[in-house]
Amino acid sequence: MSISSSPRRRTFLKGGAAAALALGGTQANSARAEGSSRGVTLRLPPPTGPYPVGGDVRYLVDASRNDPWNPAIGVRELMVTVLRPALPSGRHPRLPQLTPEAATWFTRLAHLVRAPYLPPAGVDWGATLTHARTGTTPLPRRRPTLLYSPGGGDSRTMGSALATDLASHGWTVVLVDHPGDASQVEFPGVRPPGRPEPVRPTELRPDTMDAARFRTMIGTRVADLRFVLDALRLQRVGLYGHSAGGTAVAQALHEDRRVASAINLEGYLDGIDGELFPVARQRPDRPLLLAGTDGFRDARFDRSWSALLAHGGPVTRREIANAGHWAFTDYAALAPQLQKAGLMTAAQRAGMVGAADPRVTVRAVGHLVRSFFGRYLAV
Repeated sequence: MSISSSPRRRTFLKGGAAAALALGGTQANSARAEGSSRGVTLRLPPPTGPYPVGGDVRYLVDASRNDPWNPAIGVRELMVTVLRPALPSGRHPRLPQLTPEAATWFTRLAHLVRAPYLPPAGVDWGATLTHARTGTTPLPRRRPTLLYSPGGGDSRTMGSALATDLASHGWTVVLVDHPGDASQVEFPGVRPPGRPEPVRPTELRPDTMDAARFRTMIGTRVADLRFVLDALRLQRVGLYGHSAGGTAVAQALHEDRRVASAINLEGYLDGIDGELFPVARQRPDRPLLLAGTDGFRDARFDRSWSALLAHGGPVTRREIANAGHWAFTDYAALAPQLQKAGLMTAAQRAGMVGAADPRVTVRAVGHLVRSFFGRYLAV
């Protein structure tokens, strides 16, 4: 992880590891939905790189900002998971994708936030383990760092498999939650007086989104990402994000010189009202990849992405075939298992992640992201 001498612009407080949402899993081509007393257990694809992966969860507080979704908090609180290559160790416990409390909230909210795709019952969302282990010793030497911003309505945990894979190839990866528009965020049990309950559910639903809220969401996410750079004292990083997270990382590239390159995984570059974000209005001077799917491509993407591409510069557009919008997330591996278990129809699966074999989709996305950052932020 690259470290600068001091944080910039904002103050912050750091807590130790908290039992929070996180990380990756086991192999897609051998994955199967297993029954348990609480429902089906889903498995995630394992990392493909040569390094074991260690992870820890951190609580960060930006005292210079208030939370836009819940002003009574008085500050902006964030949870992040840091994944990095580690020394081999089978003794340390594997991190769960969702802790029990987070899984309880996700079970209540997932079918509402991700309607009409996810089932209201039948899945033990707290049973999935990852291949990242807590308490491990990081491999020595500094390594380039990547930050991930999830899609609107998703927590950072739904980008676990790709993040773990990137860490297994040598990058340090920081998954960032954006409280208020994530499905749920779990905070440490011990926090300053007056904070909301430890698990904070989403305050934004698709039916409440309008142009003003969308711009607030993107602006808040950009500020969150920049604060994490401050808090972790990072310089020259890569950013990647999905959907609203893709919009945010592209805009953060535009605003912050510490961002050396970024990948927008199917995020619009304009608001709901059609007004382009600043990143799309001028020629970028650092590498930006626009990655989409053939199953989610629409006129708005073509309009806003084409506006950016028309300026020239180091911008590239790529498309994943036979895939859907959530193929860039853990759902690429989970949705086919839900279909196999009878909890998702073929049409729902295709609408969510596409009809492609998850082995093909997961491999294609991983190769695309690793290749891009391997060129501009080599390990």
